[in-house]
Amino acid sequence: MLFGGSSTADLKSVIEEGAFLVDVRTPGEFAGGHVKNSVNIPLDRITSSLAKFKNKKNIVVFCQSGGRSAAAKSLLEKNGFTNVINGGTWHNVNSYFK
Repeated sequence: MLFGGSSTADLKSVIEEGAFLVDVRTPGEFAGGHVKNSVNIPLDRITSSLAKFKNKKNIVVFCQSGGRSAAAKSLLEKNGFTNVINGGTWHNVNSYFK
């Protein structure tokens, strides 16, 4: 399934299916609150952490405002990952766990 402008329904189902949730904020921001079951891989460490993304069915990246996650999605796509969704803000992604 390809995600152009991924709708909230797609994001919800991908999260329910156990997507790899990646918070690309700084460790300090992550420590101040984060999505359950998410991993913290700051934007500046994405390219050095590519191995962590291999063999994941779906990847959802998110941050504080959606800007860094858009950059992370772009970086991952440049490295051959086609299953990346920009979840926008961490609050948006977190809302699916309420």
